[in-house]
Amino acid sequence: MQALLTVDEALAAVLERARPVPTEPLALENAAGRVLAEAARAAVDLPPFPSSAMDGFALRARDTPGTLPVVGHISAGRPAPRALAAGESMAIATGGVVPEGADAVVPIEYVVEQDNSIEIAAAVEPAASVRPRAGDIVAGEVVVEAGTRLGPAQIGALAAAGLSRVSCSCRPRAAVVTTGTELRPPGEPLAPGQIYEANGVMLAAALASAGASVEQVVSVADDQEAHRAALLRGLEADVLVTSGGVSVGPHDLVRGVAAELGVEEVFWRVAVKPGKPLSFGVRGRTLVFGLPGNPVSSLVCFELFVRPAALALQGYADPKPAFAGGRLAAPVRRNPHRDEFLRARSRAEGGDILLEPVSGQESHMIARAASADALVLAPRGEGELTAGESVRFLRLL
Repeated sequence: MQALLTVDEALAAVLERARPVPTEPLALENAAGRVLAEAARAAVDLPPFPSSAMDGFALRARDTPGTLPVVGHISAGRPAPRALAAGESMAIATGGVVPEGADAVVPIEYVVEQDNSIEIAAAVEPAASVRPRAGDIVAGEVVVEAGTRLGPAQIGALAAAGLSRVSCSCRPRAAVVTTGTELRPPGEPLAPGQIYEANGVMLAAALASAGASVEQVVSVADDQEAHRAALLRGLEADVLVTSGGVSVGPHDLVRGVAAELGVEEVFWRVAVKPGKPLSFGVRGRTLVFGLPGNPVSSLVCFELFVRPAALALQGYADPKPAFAGGRLAAPVRRNPHRDEFLRARSRAEGGDILLEPVSGQESHMIARAASADALVLAPRGEGELTAGESVRFLRLL
């Protein structure tokens, strides 16, 4: 029997086939969560003029200490009334334009005001409380690099740098097909042998969190023609994710039907627990993931393979799973043959992230997984990982 691919080998095969989707211009207010397709450059110096960092008085540092007349007032959003001469000061608000001739601002709490003059008891350093022009960025410099997913900080920086529109990758179009005659929509009465369908909504939510536009979520019975119709429609998307039907039982139809529809299977089965029966293939530009039916297996496979693929389609600079470091709060037995991902709760303690595996690690126990916020990697091997041992983990969004 052919050796199972490692997680890294399988991920490399996926990312090698993820070709970026087209780009589109977007108004900045609509770009949150999108991936920048081109480096965004500042339209102006930031700040565009020397400004005051405090409410206080603009002056010349060499005129301090001493008593200076107040010859004007500068509010934010207004130009200075004139240049500042030697031996003068001007009241200035935070963000106000520092007048020509001034090289410092003394905060209002450090002066004594009386009769349109101020008394400064101590010397003020040149450039004190002054934000220099272009101290943040120079016009034409890159504000945000291509491949960056735009969050609040990036949106704010782009707006401050004068950009109203940016070029972003389009959202990948995604389709989800869950399989199983036993599945029923949540809320409907269950007959004997039936269970509620959870993977469809779970995977749709996960795809949306990865930046995809979910255009189809359907559940089909274990029937060849039903599979064919659902998969054929799903293959119109950039990413087709199925759940269930990828093992070797008589009702596991997904791989066979996908092959009939022209999907080239790149690999089937990975040395990971849960999630071993994962399949991956392509048809044209469409990436096709066949995830196992057990919901925790689907969740783990999504985080390891589908999320990186969705990010890579958008040109994300580093689409691979973002592992962090922590320590186990309890011992864990290792699997000799497969890397295992354990659902765990994290907590900060003494500068470390402690990871407590939840009770119930079976791949069908999605309700137990609801209390977890991390997937802890237990690398394959003999023996156990001890409490306090360093491990890598993925955050669950």
